[in-house]
Amino acid sequence: MANMYYPLLALSSCLLVSVARADVTIYGLFGQTTAAPVQQGASSTSAPSTTFITVPGPPSYTGLAAYNPVYWEPPAIPNPPPPTTFAIGVPTDQNLMTGISIPQAGTFFGFSIEMSVANQLIGTSSKNLNVPFLNYMSIIAEKAGSVHIRVGGNTQETAFVVDSLADGKMIEKDKEDASNPTATPVLALTPDLLYMLANVSSLVNINWYLGIPFNDTANWRFQIAELGEAILGDRLLGFQAANEPDLYGQHGHRPLTYSPFDFFGEYALFTQAWQADGNVPVKNKIIAPSTSYAVWSPEQVWDTGFVEAYGQYLSHLAVEHYPADNCAVIFPNPQNPPRDPLQVLPTYLTHQAGLDFVQPYLNSTALAQQWGKPFLLFETNTASCGGFPGISDAFTSALWGIDHALQLANSNFSGALFHFGGQNVSYNPFTAAPTNESALHGWTTGPLFYSAVFVAEVMGKSNTTRIKDMGANNGNGQTPAYAVFENGQFSKMAMINYMTDPSGANDYTATIYVGGSGWNEPNGVPASVQVKYLLAPSTSEKDNITWAGQTLGGRFASDGRWKGEENIQTVPCDQNANSCTVKVPAPGAAIVYFSQDAQAAIAGESYSTYPTTVLTKTKNTVTIDPSVLATSNGDSGKSRLNNMGGTSQGGTNGAAGAVAPGVAALFSALAGVAVFFRVTIR
Repeated sequence: MANMYYPLLALSSCLLVSVARADVTIYGLFGQTTAAPVQQGASSTSAPSTTFITVPGPPSYTGLAAYNPVYWEPPAIPNPPPPTTFAIGVPTDQNLMTGISIPQAGTFFGFSIEMSVANQLIGTSSKNLNVPFLNYMSIIAEKAGSVHIRVGGNTQETAFVVDSLADGKMIEKDKEDASNPTATPVLALTPDLLYMLANVSSLVNINWYLGIPFNDTANWRFQIAELGEAILGDRLLGFQAANEPDLYGQHGHRPLTYSPFDFFGEYALFTQAWQADGNVPVKNKIIAPSTSYAVWSPEQVWDTGFVEAYGQYLSHLAVEHYPADNCAVIFPNPQNPPRDPLQVLPTYLTHQAGLDFVQPYLNSTALAQQWGKPFLLFETNTASCGGFPGISDAFTSALWGIDHALQLANSNFSGALFHFGGQNVSYNPFTAAPTNESALHGWTTGPLFYSAVFVAEVMGKSNTTRIKDMGANNGNGQTPAYAVFENGQFSKMAMINYMTDPSGANDYTATIYVGGSGWNEPNGVPASVQVKYLLAPSTSEKDNITWAGQTLGGRFASDGRWKGEENIQTVPCDQNANSCTVKVPAPGAAIVYFSQDAQAAIAGESYSTYPTTVLTKTKNTVTIDPSVLATSNGDSGKSRLNNMGGTSQGGTNGAAGAVAPGVAALFSALAGVAVFFRVTIR
């Protein structure tokens, strides 16, 4: 069936209140906005929808986590420090490189958006799209060729489709009928949600994963899939059927004894109904098992014969996993006490973090290749339940995100989707401004979005990229490096320096030898290489982050477009010695472009931006040529403030009465303090 689109009448600058969710969804008047206690000796007190963190000495921050101004003191330089000069040898031909990854696509680093809050991040309707969202995604699409986004999560499990909702809404949550420990509501949605996704894809090259319900095995609901096929067409990547099934028992969706074999049996019922549905023409786009690793290992699912039995329906195999959690502040548990972010911080500033994360999945990625299925990390981020303040919202997460994604690619995952929350989580790639401040403030760019930009550029558009962890500097955890091959040839080197040292004493210099006698190849070093740097003053920095000299702005300062002049450095190489010497500041990350194709790609970069046509707020707005898009007032966000709750563990209720106090507390704090100072905790 041909794609069908509702008319895209306008792009709106009206930004809805965005509230929290993470990997596990809860609703209600409880939750935390600034995460775990700041450090030992710091105190915290609770209010109905916010936790107040007292930083030792004035001032203290009582606002929402996405705008937290508290900076942790970066970890000290290791003693002894790693060597700051070392060599890396790499062949020009990928066939001479052992242990190299499978081919990877530019879309490797994607995003995960909870279905119930798609109207807060993407747009309010098919007619009203959030301009900053389009701009952010345009950056990634230009570098990667496309962007992969999942719309689903816990709320997909109870979702059902209706023709229309009151006041023209496309999503409505029924919290009264929620009957589970996380209070995840029943979700009603209209076809307009899918038309909105289609209209986004008509402007930016985005393809979508959709979640479908798995809560009622006697009465399967496939309307989301039927409409998805009809409306999104070839923009549809696949359907996730079952979200974190290993947690069904703990969350009250199944008996506590629910096992992988029970799941296997339910999938038999699912595939029978799926096969019988004539309104779903494509049967082999299912993504499973999407376990969380909290209860079942992937092997427990594989051992049931799951892939052999249902492989004809599966387009991808998937898991969901966060490297840590900050859930104890929401659900106190003697077995899982609250974590001190200062103690956790160093674990994110080492290459070992990625090595430890992938280890339990190496068997599964190998099996996936045997089965001919891509293996996805379908949902991840720095830590579940909203991340850690001072880590997830700092330059730490930008460096971690690069290393995490490249290690996953090196280990033969085929993609990773990084999850979004709202204003009361720390880990967002970017965050919308509260509606009542959207006339004065822009969106907030999270450091993790710079990871996405970096990795998209590493992967490129060729869809032939192969990654190799070089074990640089004798495998030192502070100075990792990855070799990048495209079309069979060495093209780039990606390097990270996790240390913070403003003196420059711990900047490192890597001499990269390419080809030569070590592999009996002709010399592969060009006369010069080009280098782009991701930089910040320290790993604790939140606002002053640049990519090749440009920035997307700090808190409340972005519309998703670059600011400043691009600065690509040219470094001469020694063709007699067959080497190029490149410095990486402490902290920082660099991409070194070796091949002619890689250098030509960055020379020709350009991307589309989308200003607004809806002047409901007359400050910080621009117009768009009517020949590009017709104009309209669109739909107001005011009527959508009710029932916008969080969608995950750690989230707060989104009803207007609950949101207002948090917003008031935020801007009471920010008015004279948060935008203008930083607090460093040692």
